[in-house]
Order: sequence, then structure tokens, then C-alpha cells
Amino acid sequence: MSAGAEFAIEVEGLTKVYDMGDEKVHALRGVTQRFRQGEFWAIMGHSGSGKSTMLQILGCLDRPTSGTYRLNGREVSQLGDDELSDVRLKYLGFVFQSFNLIPQLTVAENIALPLYYQGVPDAESRRRVEKYAAYVGLSQRLNHRPNQLSGGQQQRVAIARALATDPVVILADEPTGNLDTAMSIEIMNLFTELHKQGKTIVMVTHEDDIAAYADHRLVMRDGLVKEIR
Repeated sequence: MSAGAEFAIEVEGLTKVYDMGDEKVHALRGVTQRFRQGEFWAIMGHSGSGKSTMLQILGCLDRPTSGTYRLNGREVSQLGDDELSDVRLKYLGFVFQSFNLIPQLTVAENIALPLYYQGVPDAESRRRVEKYAAYVGLSQRLNHRPNQLSGGQQQRVAIARALATDPVVILADEPTGNLDTAMSIEIMNLFTELHKQGKTIVMVTHEDDIAAYADHRLVMRDGLVKEIR
């Protein structure tokens, strides 16, 4: 990855076409957009607008049909599966609506999981687990399992897990979708603090009050960027 790239994410002419039997579904129709390092973006749009497909491609979970995607200065859109997996592990942190924690693992083990796959030594892994558990206010819950935590606490574990690898970009997919209002505010305050510390955040949401935490809004419709606020 390029050190000190001005833009965390650059996509140009991005298209995505899905074959659904005899029909072709155009999920993205030529999206060109750049996200600077340290910016906080909300991607919005109705169901079918292309926002989820966009996030899948930004997260290296899918490839575009055509177009280019540069992550921190490196073209990644046509990498092989193993290379994409490596990019996800090293440079991207994910926070999902459904938390995606492993129920059999403790809080500490869930946070440490990406570090295990990176081959981080045990002592350094423990240090990072303790650091980020403290950051999200869960130092006293390290030995708990997900089913012993509230929804808001589970999402905080997911944020700590995303931070553990010091990612270039944090991608959040409806991060407050399963939370009540009070918990949503708590989680968004965490994102705001991360943004103040210089993290690049790209978040998909359909809620205006959640999008208001971001500096910029990208509104999609029919696979195209229709508005930038």
C-alpha cells in the first residue's frame, strides 16, 4: 500500500452487473468518487440504489464488472481471492448491523481474531485487545461471551475488533440498525471520536439522523451517485 496517499479510496467508472437468469441487473452504472484520508462519509439511498453493492466492493468482498478501485493508492479491483483476503485483513475494518461476533468466543477472543489471522504475537495481541476493549468501555467484559452482552455492547466489541488491526478505512454497514435510540447515539459518538482521531470512515445508512454524524453524504439512486452533500 502507498504510504501517505491523499485519498483513502478512489473509484472510477465503477459498474456491477449481476446475471439473474436471463436478466441482467445493473447494480452500479459507472460510479466515480474519491474519499480523502480522514473523512467521514455516509452513503445513503433507497433499497436497490446500489449502496450495499458499493460497500461490498469497497470492502473487497466483491469485484466490479468494470472500472477501477484504488485503496490507499493501490489498484485492488482485479486482485485474486487470496490477495483480496489479505487486503481486507490488513487494511479494512468492518462493523456490521448484525455485529458478526462468534458466539463461542469471549469478547477478548473476538477482538483478537483478526490479529490471530495476521500472525500477531500473543503478547502484542493481548496489548491491543486490552487497549481497544478499554477504548470502547468493555475492559470488565473481556471474558464474557456475546450472548451475555447487550446489543450496544456487542457492537462496541465489533468496533474494537475493527480497530485492532489499525485499518486504513473503517467500513460500517447500518451499524445502528439493530440498536435502540440511546445505544445508537452511544455508538455514533464512538465513530465521531474515531473520526476526530483521523480515521477514515465510510458508513451505509438509511437514517438521516445517523447520517448527520458524517461530514459528507453520498446519495445513490439506480446505481448512480445522485447527490453529494
